[in-house]
Amino acid sequence: MPAPPAPLHVDPLVWGHGPRNFEAFLEPTCPFSCRAFSKLPDLLEKAGADRITIRIRLQSQPWHMFSGVIVRCILAASTLEGGKEAARTVMRAVAAHREEFEFTDHCAGPNMDATPNDIIKRIERYSGLQLAKAFAVPELQKAIKWQCKYSRQNGIHVSPTFMVDGLIDPAISSGDTVEAWMDRIFA
Repeated sequence: MPAPPAPLHVDPLVWGHGPRNFEAFLEPTCPFSCRAFSKLPDLLEKAGADRITIRIRLQSQPWHMFSGVIVRCILAASTLEGGKEAARTVMRAVAAHREEFEFTDHCAGPNMDATPNDIIKRIERYSGLQLAKAFAVPELQKAIKWQCKYSRQNGIHVSPTFMVDGLIDPAISSGDTVEAWMDRIFA
């Protein structure tokens, strides 16, 4: 009798290992989330991996019409070789081409004729990763549901939202400098 398949490993989107826990709830096509996402590597470098743990939480939002498909692509990438770095590659690709994944006024434009398969292929092209097979793994929905439940239980409604050591800090904004973030995080 063959051995049962190994459980699906979804690599957590976590960088650093310090005692200060910084969680960024991001929607991958939200312009403000993209701005915040681009600052996270600088935050880790300036704060130091031994002082901060950065966790990306995916906050799918229905007014970003392909949000669910894109979130699933990111989590699918985290199951591939490279894990969280593959997921970050997908997030960078989506952020760099954000408008190609959005709708005009959240309800119109060229993406009205796009299918989920079109979006997956677009992300594959921009990221250089093959995602379709990992995207189609049914067990991946557990990770997607976990992201959604975690956001809901913490009262997260908009992106980006930031939590420091388990508490939402509404004073942290994507428009702030990394230094301003650090002042709030390490206050």
